[in-house]
Amino acid sequence: METTETDTSKYHPPWRKVAYGGMQPGYNDNYTDETFLEELVTNANVVKRDILIVMQDSVSISQYLCIVALVVIVWIHTLDSVIGEGSLLLLDACLLGLGFLILLLTTSQLSLKVLSKYLLNIAFFTCGLFVLAPVYHTLTRSISSDSIVALTISLLILHLFLHDYSGYTIRPPGCAKNPNLASNISLNASIVASVLVASRLPSRLHVFAIVLFSLQVFLFGPLITFCIKKYSFKLHLCFSFLLISMTLSIIYFLHTVSFVIFTSLLVFISAVCPYMLIKIQVYKFEINGPWDEAKLCFDITD
Repeated sequence: METTETDTSKYHPPWRKVAYGGMQPGYNDNYTDETFLEELVTNANVVKRDILIVMQDSVSISQYLCIVALVVIVWIHTLDSVIGEGSLLLLDACLLGLGFLILLLTTSQLSLKVLSKYLLNIAFFTCGLFVLAPVYHTLTRSISSDSIVALTISLLILHLFLHDYSGYTIRPPGCAKNPNLASNISLNASIVASVLVASRLPSRLHVFAIVLFSLQVFLFGPLITFCIKKYSFKLHLCFSFLLISMTLSIIYFLHTVSFVIFTSLLVFISAVCPYMLIKIQVYKFEINGPWDEAKLCFDITD
């Protein structure tokens, strides 16, 4: 005689959700009753994004693309002997002074003691870079220029792809965070690209000036932009639009085709990508329920 569900309930205790209790007598290990899906939640962690906010967040990417584009322009003009070593050294000094001025104005944690410590570290770093300039000057003498150009472009693409645009691992002095692996790879790629470009310059002072310029931008630049953004988001937007306008103006006077390509890239990043992100949100479907792994919460206030 077939046993009905009512008969089963007479001879077996009610089914319970048991996490680590094993099988319950009278029920299969994969048995679930009609209450199993009562705790089903859909799209609990899905964030509804606003296109204007996404476009504002994308400004940081466009801003850094313009910074890298300006660095490449300086590299090209230095290789073509348009920018001399004296102009490069003056540019290095101006960038260093402007950077510390912005840090002083936007960072409240930057005391005189911390500032003097950083100035001392920069002095040691600059002296070491000057000593190593002859090594960099002859580093790629046996490598063809075409290979140097291809490798430099590849390293810059890798740098842009892995760069931390959120600024999570970039903090002002006194509250630094440990960078992740991607940020380290990105930074190392930019440094190697700078050394490769410097190895093609005619004099050791040229090498020192261009490497110092590149390291100031790639090491110091993200910190400055993060401090501006942290201090005032409106100031961050104004600085970004000014930087983008200046970069586009320089590229326009140098090369029209490059201007069109670079402008299209900025429009794609700042407008097309946010629009596509908003559109694909409707296809996102997430389910949560009692089958998920438990999340432990600890109260560390005591």
